[in-house]
Amino acid sequence: MKPLGPERDHYWMALGMAKAAGVDLQAAIEAGRFSQEKWASTVQKCRGCDWGEDCPSWLREHGTIDEAPQACVNARLFAALKAAQEEDAGRLDGAE
Repeated sequence: MKPLGPERDHYWMALGMAKAAGVDLQAAIEAGRFSQEKWASTVQKCRGCDWGEDCPSWLREHGTIDEAPQACVNARLFAALKAAQEEDAGRLDGAE
């Protein structure tokens, strides 16, 4: 079993990946779609990711992306949060 990566490093990697993918985690929390417990789980999953060593350099090379790469253990979560965020934005645009 592979040892988990440093919590602090993976906190910043997960946050960076979400931000690069266009996910507003604060808005997700405010909308009730994301919690502190889920964030802790997200960071924990990141700590065990096999791709963790490559992630920091990948993030430096890709400032803004449409979605997290499939190698990211949190890619599906970030995609779901982004889809919900875009759906909310669409509803707000339609209400104007």
